[in-house]
Amino acid sequence: MAATAVYEAAPRPPPAGIYVPAVLFFTPDDELDLAAISEHVLRLARGGVTGILVQGSNGEAQHLSHDERSRAIRHTRKTLDDAGFCHVRIMAGTGAQSTRETRTLCEEAKDAGAEWALVLTPSTWVPAMSPDAIIRFHREVAQGSPIPTLIYNFPVVTAGIDLDSDVLGTLAQETNIVGVKLSCGQIGKLSRLTTQNPLSKFSPFIGRADVLLPSLQAGSAGGILALANIAPRACVKLFKSFKNGDLEEARKLQDLFVHADWAITKLGGIGGVKAIVTRGFGYGSGLVRGPLTPASEQKLQQTAGVKWLDELVALEKSLPDVEPGQ
Repeated sequence: MAATAVYEAAPRPPPAGIYVPAVLFFTPDDELDLAAISEHVLRLARGGVTGILVQGSNGEAQHLSHDERSRAIRHTRKTLDDAGFCHVRIMAGTGAQSTRETRTLCEEAKDAGAEWALVLTPSTWVPAMSPDAIIRFHREVAQGSPIPTLIYNFPVVTAGIDLDSDVLGTLAQETNIVGVKLSCGQIGKLSRLTTQNPLSKFSPFIGRADVLLPSLQAGSAGGILALANIAPRACVKLFKSFKNGDLEEARKLQDLFVHADWAITKLGGIGGVKAIVTRGFGYGSGLVRGPLTPASEQKLQQTAGVKWLDELVALEKSLPDVEPGQ
C-alpha cells in the first residue's frame, strides 16, 4: 500500500457553481481530436462555467488509455490558460476497478493539472461491494491521493451500486474527501447530506440538469451536468438566477431542462450530446468509441423531444459570452 499523502493545508471542495463533464472528440482514425476538444473547452469557458470535469462518464474515461487520460487533462488546462481562462477549474475522473490503479490515476491527474479527482465505486465484483468495502475503498483512495477526492455516485455505470446517505455521510468525515456528484438525482439524499455537513467541508453536486433547481433549493453546491456540454450559458444562467433570487427565471429555464435532458437520454447519452453539439455549433463529430454507438442524423430526426434541444441551442446562442478574467 502506498504511503498516505501529506497535505499542506486542509483540503477544500471545488467552488460552488456549474461544472461540465466534457465530452471528448475523436478523429475518424479513433485518435483524440485535439482541435475540436480545444474549441469545445473554450466554448464552455466562454459560457461562464466554474470548472470542467475531464473524464467523467461523458468523457468516455473507461475507453481511454492512461496516456490519453493525462493528455486530455493537460490539453484542457493548456487550452484554458492560453486563452486567459486560468480561473476555470479542472476536475478529473479517476475511477478504476482497483484501489491501486485509482490512486495512480489520481497522481497522474494532479501531474496533468487537475485540482480534484472524481472517483467511481468499482463494480466488477458487485457482490463483494458491501458498505464496509465501499467505505474502505474510498478512504484508501483519498488517503493516497495528492489531490482532494469527490465520490461519484452513478448507479447506471456501476452495475446498480447506489451509495446511500449513511455511507456518504461516513465518508464525508474523511479529511481528503470533499464532496460527491449525485448522478442518481436523489434530492432527499442530497438534503440529508447538506443538512449534516457544511459546504465548506463537503459539497454535494447534482449530476442531472432535470433536477438542478430542486437541488439548489435543497442546498447543493451546484451541478456537474452533461447538458452543459450543449448549453453552458443557460445552465450558468439558471444557477445565477437562483442565487440572485429570480425564481421565476430559474423555473422557466428548469422547465426547458427537464425536457431537453430527457431527449438526450433517448438519443443515447454521450453520442446524442456530441451529435447535438456538432449540429448546433459546427465542430467535432458524433464519433464515440465502441461499444458505444453514435447518434445518427436519422435518429436525431426520429427521436421525439429533439425540438426541446433545438430550443435550448437557440437560447444558448442568444446569451452573451463571458470574457477571460470575468
